[in-house]
Amino acid sequence: VQLVESGGGLVQAGGSLRLSCAASGRTSSRLVMGWFRQAPGKEREFVTGIRWSGGSTYYADSVKGRFTISREDAKDTVYLQMNSLIPEDTAVYYCAAKFSGPLASLTTGYVYWGQGTQVTVSS
Repeated sequence: VQLVESGGGLVQAGGSLRLSCAASGRTSSRLVMGWFRQAPGKEREFVTGIRWSGGSTYYADSVKGRFTISREDAKDTVYLQMNSLIPEDTAVYYCAAKFSGPLASLTTGYVYWGQGTQVTVSS
């Protein structure tokens, strides 16, 4: 599976951005896709994930209520809508994917990764 992210950039605090992640190669209904981020000097952290089949989602507490993950089946694309951005959201955002069963965790075990896209939120 190949993942290509787009949509990063510079935004003022309180603003919005939408990231996209297009998947290609071997995809199926067992695909799980997620977003992670890594700020300078910090470890990569889970942001949100979605199951391709059924569309169930999970969010990190730090973004709950502000970020929304969604998918577009026809384009094999996942989106991350980020609203009410704060400077602490500044990071490189990575799209990730794995194949798993219906009960597998959405927060860990990802094996396919995109190249990352920079999001910078100014105060």
